[in-house]
Amino acid sequence: MPFDGIVVSAIVNELRQSLLFGKIEKIYQPESDEINLLVRAMGKNQKLVLSASSNHPRIHLTTESKINPETPPMFCMLLRKHLQGGKIIEIRQIEFERIVSIIIESYDELGTLSKKELMIELMGKHSNIILIDQSHNKIIDSIKRITGEVNRHREILPGKLYIAPPSHDKRNPLTFSQEDFQFLLESSTMGTAAFKVLYSGLQGISPIMAREICYRAKLDSELTISQMCADNVQALWIAFKDMITSIQREMYSPNILIAKQEKQFIDFAAIHLHQYDHLYDQLFFDTMSAMLESYYHHKDLSDRLKQKSVDLKKFASQTLERLYKKSQKLQEELLEAHNADQYRIFGELLTASLHLIQKGASEAVVPNFYDEMGDNVAIPLEPKLSPSQNAQKYFKRYAKFKNAVREKKLQLEDTLAEITYFENLLHTIESITMIQDLEEIRTELVEEGYIRKRKSKSSSKSKTPASNILSFVSSEGLKIYVGKNNKQNDLLTLKIASKKDLWFHTKDIPGSHVILVCEHTEPSETSILEAAELAAYFSKGQSSSNVPVDYTRIKNVKKPSGAKPGMVIYEDYKTLFLTPRYNLLEILRKPKSE
Repeated sequence: MPFDGIVVSAIVNELRQSLLFGKIEKIYQPESDEINLLVRAMGKNQKLVLSASSNHPRIHLTTESKINPETPPMFCMLLRKHLQGGKIIEIRQIEFERIVSIIIESYDELGTLSKKELMIELMGKHSNIILIDQSHNKIIDSIKRITGEVNRHREILPGKLYIAPPSHDKRNPLTFSQEDFQFLLESSTMGTAAFKVLYSGLQGISPIMAREICYRAKLDSELTISQMCADNVQALWIAFKDMITSIQREMYSPNILIAKQEKQFIDFAAIHLHQYDHLYDQLFFDTMSAMLESYYHHKDLSDRLKQKSVDLKKFASQTLERLYKKSQKLQEELLEAHNADQYRIFGELLTASLHLIQKGASEAVVPNFYDEMGDNVAIPLEPKLSPSQNAQKYFKRYAKFKNAVREKKLQLEDTLAEITYFENLLHTIESITMIQDLEEIRTELVEEGYIRKRKSKSSSKSKTPASNILSFVSSEGLKIYVGKNNKQNDLLTLKIASKKDLWFHTKDIPGSHVILVCEHTEPSETSILEAAELAAYFSKGQSSSNVPVDYTRIKNVKKPSGAKPGMVIYEDYKTLFLTPRYNLLEILRKPKSE
């Protein structure tokens, strides 16, 4: 969800309470499109992040620290010159737009008190941070310069007058009367959906918020203007007015929408989105800044993981595609090899009937003494070869395929094992939540000879995989460990677990090794079910029903000689069928790294 007018309203309200009349102590520019202001206010230092990122533009307080360039960028130096040591005297939202104005009072080089204005425009790819001399409304500079070639209606260049972004004739919902609301609906195209009328005609109302208003009015958001009756209009007005009133009264509920199964952050909002109550989990925060920091930290990590894993995912997918083709070809060759006896029979029948076959024939019809009825059989021939040479060719083909069967079987076994390995690997890559886990997979592929080792300036060794093994606690207090990649699976199963511990894994489905530590006690059925459910949860079958999970004692689990990492065989096992709950991790306590 982009920063809409409601989010901006909420964060401005929060910043006014936290930073108003604070002193700007330091200014940094850690990214090409990001400014950090260290402000001394309310008796403490607070860091304000201003981002003009095309993907994630934002403004909020933060506790995170970033590495700053050794040489500050020019815009950063300019801000230090004009704003460092200055006092924040006003923070406001421009109408109900996605624009924040911060007015700073400071002394210039001549000792004259002057006012500068930082305009933070949070508008996707058009986002910008602009420094303005308030006395003349002239632009001093901006983090992104916009020339007339890019936008001839609105140049953002030093010395130019600051012109606000076009409002597209949208109205401010904070000053909207019932008559205005009625006119907005009546003047809209009859075939337009109600939610579209709201977000296209009002400042700062995003499509999600427009749908929320319709939901609270108990109306289908796709209901068109022509389909609405007077009661519908009244219900929509009441829902709209209630939302605007709560905003005017600063009644915000910062929250993040989280996918129930995958636990991925989906979106965020400044108010409770009732339309998603049953679709997503909602994590509520005390402040807008805490919510935004959590959301963007998660998104940043997710983006970095995607960026860093794309090459490994592509390699694993391409390797699997090649292995699938190889497996299919080997199976076809084995099928043909199993029909080798037919070539021997053809050779014998031709040899027994050479006197009946004419040279240059393309087919020989000879008695089939292998057939109980004694019927003739037609045998294809190569006209260029003599009848005897055709017979010998069938014998040679028979010998070739008989010798190839054993070799093809071994090749197929190796190929199928490699397919299982890469299916597990691909699932692991897609499930990763930490950069370090990704590096462990890269190291594994290097050690297995699949990829080359990347050149690194650092000679320090990576942390042991054990440091990231997930740990849970069953209802009766028994420890449950979950491996997050093949190296950790091997470490858990072959070294950490004792012979009496129970081992769990999904049946024929890529997933993690799970260990239920039994120590000196016999686990209850509840603990066994919980460990099995974790195995289903941390597998490719996470979103499926009745996932089969095998379990057995560790003493029954073996690793064949030469097997790939994470690959084991087991015996004397039982199978459970479970449907993993989306809130399983919370039930078994939040996982921690051991």
